[in-house]
Formats: sequence, structure tokens, C-alpha cells
Amino acid sequence: MTIRRLLFATPLALALLPGLTGLALARENHALLIGASTYPKLEERFWLRGPANDMRLVATYLTTQAPVRFDPGNVTILADGVEAAAGDPTLAAIRAAFAGLTERVQPGDFVYLHFSGHGSQAPAKDPESELNGLDELFLPMDIGPWSDTVGTVENALVDDEIGQMLDALRARGADVWAVFDACHSGTATRAAPSGDEEVRMRQLAPEALGIPTEALDAVASRALPQPEDPRAAPVAPVVTPVVTAATSAAGTVAPGRLVAFFAAQSDEVTPEKRLPAGKPGRVPQGVFTYALFEALAEYPGATYAQIGQEVLRKYAVKNMARSTPLFEGDLDAVVFSGDPAPRVAQWPATPDDAAGFTLPAGSLHGLAAGALMAVMPGAAAPMEEALGYVALREVETFTARAEAVAHEGVTLPETLPRGVWLRRIGTDVDFTLTVALPEPGNAPADRLTQALDSLHDEAGPRLAFVAPGDAADLRLAVIPDSPRPDAIWILPATGLAEDLGQTPSVATTHKTGEELAVTLADTLIHMAKAINLLKLGAAVSGNDLAVSVDLMTRSPENRTLRALATTPVPRLVPDDEIHVEAANDNAFPVDVNVLYVGSDYSVTHMFAGRLGPGDRLRQGLLRITDEAFGRDRLVLVMTPAATHSAVENLSFLSQDAVEVTRAAGAVAQTARPGLAGALFEAGFGQTTRAAASLMDEEEEAGGPAPMILQFDLDTVSAD
Repeated sequence: MTIRRLLFATPLALALLPGLTGLALARENHALLIGASTYPKLEERFWLRGPANDMRLVATYLTTQAPVRFDPGNVTILADGVEAAAGDPTLAAIRAAFAGLTERVQPGDFVYLHFSGHGSQAPAKDPESELNGLDELFLPMDIGPWSDTVGTVENALVDDEIGQMLDALRARGADVWAVFDACHSGTATRAAPSGDEEVRMRQLAPEALGIPTEALDAVASRALPQPEDPRAAPVAPVVTPVVTAATSAAGTVAPGRLVAFFAAQSDEVTPEKRLPAGKPGRVPQGVFTYALFEALAEYPGATYAQIGQEVLRKYAVKNMARSTPLFEGDLDAVVFSGDPAPRVAQWPATPDDAAGFTLPAGSLHGLAAGALMAVMPGAAAPMEEALGYVALREVETFTARAEAVAHEGVTLPETLPRGVWLRRIGTDVDFTLTVALPEPGNAPADRLTQALDSLHDEAGPRLAFVAPGDAADLRLAVIPDSPRPDAIWILPATGLAEDLGQTPSVATTHKTGEELAVTLADTLIHMAKAINLLKLGAAVSGNDLAVSVDLMTRSPENRTLRALATTPVPRLVPDDEIHVEAANDNAFPVDVNVLYVGSDYSVTHMFAGRLGPGDRLRQGLLRITDEAFGRDRLVLVMTPAATHSAVENLSFLSQDAVEVTRAAGAVAQTARPGLAGALFEAGFGQTTRAAASLMDEEEEAGGPAPMILQFDLDTVSAD
């Protein structure tokens, strides 16, 4: 896959305004939004709170912000608790809405579908059709229990039927984008107390639906064998067959394209929590839905693949969830079948009666209270024509209010031309890591409480510790039924521990308070360094830096170098190799650094080199080892360079993996300018970790903005 400059274009590029493309005017856009929160036939503890808010968020975006126009009359909501809903999300209502939509759409129309609610699994009626012998279920509001008589779950919407509904829309010639914010796994999870975060999983274990254990065991015994190649991509929870051209009264109708986004794979779970984190007025939302629409708000003219990559980046930077979203279909197309456009970094401003401005963008677009913005006379005006500056005072999901401020000796004139724009002029990266303390009342937590003063001293100002229920980037927890009941476990923001084998922890027994503080602080600092690299990558955008990048791979059994698709997240096994091909199409040299961030929070520097104008690079980077398995990330940092300057070398970012008993200590560093200085400020160390590099020798060498690309990789066992 080639990563072009679309997501990293200059903020001076014209922003794409919602609803102004010729394509949007030449077709009808339809949406069916389905959100099930309450389930009257199930215990109340299984009810959700986020789907109704998902529907409000999605409907507002589609009708006011989307890069193509969605007429409110073409947006149908089936959701309990939503005022504008056309009805409740019952099975009959969902079927009727799909039938009506299928009758209305015409060739060339676009259909957006969104499912938010519980998912589950049940024995398939036709086990031969499912690899694992299980049907994936979306649970409408009127879901009932398992029925032995008919061998299914009452009123469940089965994956096969969803596939048929999608096929019917495509057969009419409509392009379809379906988003599923539900999960299907029955995996048990452990959780840290999260206070008002109210984290809930969007999955019901089969036993909650009354599915007999013996029925599940019988299915497992006759399920089809799983793929032998561990690299094989996961199977989408809803698989639709190929739709062929159909014949109608108007002639042959070419089938529409299909793109499907899933919050989690069939063996994973996905949460909902109060979002945006730490902001007043936050409400329960599907984590996947919110991350997806954050990405869409910031990059409305990106491809589906680029939006998927941005969602993965948000998951990594914000510790939002451990699940792996799955993206299927024609991912090289632009979202909503729209037109390509650069990142939106400016918005038209409307003067208000209080000597300020309002703008049609808010927290969903990455804006925050206190942010400084330039007042521009037009969307295409260069920065030197800025009329003055404003600071954001009130930021809501889709709107913000700004007030004039003096900046660098410039004040906003009293009289302004009509049609001014507010342009984001910088992105502040907060390198602070907020850590929620464990719930008190047990021996490990009490030991930590006694050592808290020492922990503050060891951690330094970049680690902020908050109460157990407060919003945080990481959560500390004691898990009595875990393999280490005496330990302090370090969990993601959701507080959910889905795989304790991949979750860092620090033992509390046989440690003095000082030893506990040193070890825990050292572990958290190591994690913060890796997370900060990803944070910086999310904030840095290139200023028309024309560099194309392709990842390549080969394996011992197939030595042919071939493209490595990065959407969905690729799976690699030990001895697989990763190579990079890059081309510099700029008129100036560009320095390239490659870093590998392991699932164990190690950072390995793989390559530093310079590409002159027109140069092409083909470089072997690394070989996968069996030291640790999990979600790894390959990070490419590209910085414009002066012709006779030293090559930018970021090897000082390297650090060892997180180890529970590793001694603390940082190596003194010398401040560096530019991007390297920002990375230094992020708090990286200088310790190195051995890496199986494919290079014979790595060189050590002491206009437009840098560009940072991130690729997610899953490393798995070959067995």
C-alpha cells in the first residue's frame, strides 16, 4: 500500500466544505442508523447506555458535517431513547427499514449503515457455513432467550441475514458502507473500577442468552478446521457473497461497492465509555464509533484505508481499547464515495453578539479550549495575511466559541471583512500520562498508598496520579483472581484486562516502599516514552511533503519480496521480514528514520538515512523474532533536511522492553533542536535493545514540516 500525502497536506489547502461536491448533488445519499440500548427481556445489568448517543453523534455528523450531503429526510434512526428516531430497534422494524430502503435506492446512490448495540454468538443453523460453527449475532431491542425448539436465539439478527440485506442494496447499484460497533466474543474480561467512566462491553456471553453449554460444545466438536497459516487475515463477522450485475427495466445494473468496518474481530470485545475523556458534558459512547467519527471530522476526504489507520492510531495514542478493528472491502475508495481532500484545519467563522466568533467544529475535530487560532481573510490566504488571533473559550462536540486575543503584538482590528476563517496554527502535544490509582482496601493497594510520596518523587512531573474513578490514560488495579494477586496491574484507559499475558504488572510483596515506587515509576515511564512517540506522530503533519512509502515482506518459505497490505492489520510470524520502499519526490533532501515500537513498549531504532531529490530507497528493516508477541508498530519519521547538514539520527529514542523487576534509571541527554528536540521533551531514554536488523551496519550520524507514518503489525506464533 502506498501512503501518499493526502492525510498530511498543508493546512493552507482549501478545506472541503460539507455538501459542495458535484458528486453529492448527482446522487441520493441514504443512512439507516440502528442503536439498541435497553433489552427488556434481559436483566438490566446487560443494558447499554451508549448506542443512543452514537446515533445522535452519527446523525448530526451526516446531516451537518459530512463531505457529501445527507438530507435529514434520508436519515432513518431506529433507536430507543432518541427523540428523532423513527421507531425502536426491534427485529421487525429493522427488517422493514431495510426493505423500504432497498426499494428506494437507485443505481449510483450511497447508503451508510451503522449498528450499535450488543453482539454475541450462537450455534450456527448451518455449521458447515461457519469456520467456527457459530453464527455472529447483532441483538435488536426485543432479543429473547435461546429456544431449543427452533435452535436459535429469539429475534436475533444473524450475520447471514445481514449479509443478504447488504447484498440486496448492492444489487440495486448502490454503494454501501456498513459500520458495526458491537462485538461477538464471549471472552471473559477483568476490569479495574472506573467510577463515572461506566465502561461496559458491547457483548453478551452465550450463557447470558440461555444458550446451553452442551450446544456450544457440540458446535466446537464439528466446526470446520481453522486456517493453518497464522498469517491469514481474520474473517469478517459478516461476510457477503459477490454480487453480480442485475437486469432491470432500465437495463443492466452494475452492483454497488461494499465497505464494512467492524469494531472488533469475532474473538474480541469492544467497550463503550464516557467520551470525550476528561471533558465536561461527556456521555457514554461506543469507543469505536467515537474514534471513527473523530477521524472522519479531521480527514473528511481520506480513503477508507486511511481512516482505518487513523482509528488504529487513536486507539494506540489514547489507550482506548485493546481490540483490533477490522476493515473490509474497497478500502482505496474515498469515504462516502466522495472526492479526495486534505486534512481540514480551518473553518468559516460567524461573528456573534458577544464580540466573539462561533465555528462549526469542536472536540470531535481535535479542538480544545484554550487553543490559539489565526483569523484569516479567506480560506486560501497565506499565514502572513492573518488579521489577528483568537483563543477557543467554549468547545462542544460540533461547535466552538472563540474570543479575540493579542498574540505576538498583533491585535484583531474592530472591522473585519466578510467571510473570515479561523485556522488552527499549531497542535500542542500533552506528554503527561494520567494514571488512576487502584481501588483501596486490599494489601497491594495499601502498600502503594504508603509508597505514594516516593512514587511521586520517582515519577516526576510527566506522570499525574488521580483517584481510582477519575478519567485516566492508564489504570492501576489489583486483580485477586489473576496469576499475580499480589501485583499492581497496569491496564488501559478502559480498565479492562483482556489478556493478562500481555499486561504489565509489578509485584508488591518482598519490596520496600521505596523499591515498589522505583519499579512502578520505571515501568510507567517506559510505557510513557513509547506512548509519547505515538502521540507525537498523531500531532505532526507534513507540509506537502511528497514522499511515498510502501512496506514489503518476505518469508523463509517465499523469498519473493511482495507488498505488505497494512489494512487490515497484517499478521507476521517469526523469521518474516519487513522491507521498505520510499521515494522522495521533493526538490530537497529528506531524512528518514525507522523505529519499531513493540507490544512490550520497547523502542528499537532500525534505520537512519537521507533521500536526495528524486531518490528511491529499498531497504531491509527487520526480521520478526519470537521474543514477544502482540500489537507492534512501525513508525517512519521523515524530516526535510538542508543539503550539507548531518543526517537526522533518532537512535537515542531506543529503549528496552518493560520488565517488572528492571532497575530504574535514565541516561543524561543533551537538548536537541527541531523534531529531535520535541522527541527529547517527550522523555525518551538512550538505552538500547538488541534487534534482528537486516542491515549489515547501521550508520550513526550525529521548509516543510516533518511527517510521521505509523503502521500497526500483529506478531503471532508460527504454531
